[in-house]
Amino acid sequence: MTEPVVLYPGFSGWHFVGVTKKFGKEIKENFGKNCRGFGSLRVMVTVGKTSWQTSIFPDKASGTYVLPIKASVRKRENIEAGDRLTYQLKLIR
Repeated sequence: MTEPVVLYPGFSGWHFVGVTKKFGKEIKENFGKNCRGFGSLRVMVTVGKTSWQTSIFPDKASGTYVLPIKASVRKRENIEAGDRLTYQLKLIR
């Protein structure tokens, strides 16, 4: 997927990238019953040469999920707000 990186206002510099609505719908239908706190789902993410485990979170405003991008990953992969980020996402059961 390729989506824009957004700096989330009011959360001390947290950067997020959205999950496409089509994929978000598939995730909710197939894995929604496995959600954890705040409706989160565990995922493995790969950006460039960096892979890590994290969670995606439902976002009411967009109607899909958002993926937080850790500061260490942003630094390693030279990612800034406004960039279009290509990433791979795999759900962890």
